[in-house]
Amino acid sequence: MRTKAINTPEELPIRTTITPDFVSVASLSELQEKQCLTVQANGHVLALFLHQGQVYAIDNRCPHMGFPLDKGTVQDGILTCHWHHARFDLASGGAFDQFADDVRAFAVEMHGDDILVDVGSETDALAHQRNRLQVGLERDIPLVLGKAALVLMDASLGSVDPVGLFRAGLKFGATYRQNGWGQGLTMLVCFMNMLPRLETEERARALYHGLSAVARDSFGHPPRFIVRPLPDSAGMQDISTLKRWFRQFIEVRDSEGSERCIVSALRMGATAEQMADMLFAAVTDHRYIDIGHPADFTNKAFEALDIAGWDLAEPVLTSLVAGYARAMRQEEANSWRYPIDLVEILEQSFALLPDALSEGHSARGSWQGRQALTDLLLSDNPHDIVEAMLVALRTGCTEIELAQTVAYAAALRIARFHTSNEFGDWDTALHTFTFANAIHQGLRRASSVELLRGVFDAAMSVYLDRFLNIPAARIPTGSSVAGSNGAGSNSAELETILSRFEPLLNQQQQVNQAAALVADYQVSGGDSGHLQAMLGKLLLREDRDFHTVQSIEAAFRQFALLGESSEATNVLIAAARYLAAHSPTVRAQGQTYEIARRLHRGEKLFEND
Repeated sequence: MRTKAINTPEELPIRTTITPDFVSVASLSELQEKQCLTVQANGHVLALFLHQGQVYAIDNRCPHMGFPLDKGTVQDGILTCHWHHARFDLASGGAFDQFADDVRAFAVEMHGDDILVDVGSETDALAHQRNRLQVGLERDIPLVLGKAALVLMDASLGSVDPVGLFRAGLKFGATYRQNGWGQGLTMLVCFMNMLPRLETEERARALYHGLSAVARDSFGHPPRFIVRPLPDSAGMQDISTLKRWFRQFIEVRDSEGSERCIVSALRMGATAEQMADMLFAAVTDHRYIDIGHPADFTNKAFEALDIAGWDLAEPVLTSLVAGYARAMRQEEANSWRYPIDLVEILEQSFALLPDALSEGHSARGSWQGRQALTDLLLSDNPHDIVEAMLVALRTGCTEIELAQTVAYAAALRIARFHTSNEFGDWDTALHTFTFANAIHQGLRRASSVELLRGVFDAAMSVYLDRFLNIPAARIPTGSSVAGSNGAGSNSAELETILSRFEPLLNQQQQVNQAAALVADYQVSGGDSGHLQAMLGKLLLREDRDFHTVQSIEAAFRQFALLGESSEATNVLIAAARYLAAHSPTVRAQGQTYEIARRLHRGEKLFEND
């Protein structure tokens, strides 16, 4: 911040008293000799500039990446940092380049030959970083997002606000991507869901990854304008009619008509369960649309609203419509029609669902056939698979139990995936698993006969993936270290197992070795929370793709629902194998985050800081 114009010491404004916040930092004569000085005041390193007869004081660390600004150049009142050429108004500290940030400017006054700087007043760091969060989202600047996440998740500032960060990213992604819900928002929700399972110091990093994914996915897209509701929709009472219309419009790929049904239903006061019923029915009217992505996106959208609040339902739920209307339907796919017409088998089974549910209703709570059904789901006869599922429903298996069993079978395809397959085949098995997980979670939210069709779709996809398990990789059973030398030794052994994950995943394709570590840890009585935290940490250290994030989050969800069991361990084995198959990667995102963290901590980035 500048002083009044000065040319000689005799012309300086003279203070007779010094306010407490103003401290003496240098002499004017010295500054006139050197034109630029670095000084320290109350823990701040300042750069003083004498430019066009005025004195300016700013923080000497470039807000972009910490380069010393005293090494920059001043011309016409603009200071340029030479590292990345960020430009600042010398008087106010305002940045002209949004990838940087405003640098703090300090008020300057004179007392004789002394230069006095006000080090007392500061900006509201939290409000500033909320503003910068929006800048980072709008302009896709990961470093800005990293800085915002670190400040807004800093307990020492009293600012731990994961929901606030999440809401900002959710609202932005649902509004500023014309194509609607995409991979970025899904990744944001995945990371938010995983937050409780991560170590505290990894949580800001997780939100940084999620927010960066949203910004990247939205960048360059025009905004999305929501269709208005039907006139006088508040007076309409028939949600079922809107549901029927919605499905008709999706059938003919009419996005606008479909969207208007959603907005109208919401304005009429439709509940979350009613909206889930409406959307999941449409997403399962056709078979396994777009290899499961729309179903997973729908599940994530509702999970997002559980966290962020129902007030964002209109932008969030309408963002799903384009994906429904444009989706490829597996009725159109050769693999679902030949040599066996799976679509015909499914449609015949759907006609039997109401009676099967009715017949099995009185026996609910007594079904014990999960293992037998799992074995059949992994077999090679689609007729037998569908019949076994119908029998399960007739003998008391609930829709949710059936969905969970299919999701577990899908996880086993990954746990048994043989590395002799092509690398891209990992994603084939992954799509089935995340689809099955989404249908399972959808049924827990709003059970219906329509959505139950998705369980049968998932089962057929598990069937189609059977060749990925020929030969089937062996699922390790683990070698227990428990009790070998007492409880203390066992604890040390468990920590040793965990410590082996990180160096192991610094190498490519350590798939079976990673699975063995999971099995060893679990069978030895390790804390599954610590294991999940380690897998989460390894996920976050890489430039992860969408599918890897999906795989870990879905596995964590299924593990929690299966409880501490051999089945739950197998799900974590599947997750670890997928993670290892896709490690290591370039770690550019981690490098950017580490820079943001060092700046946040005030660490030195340069030898002469």
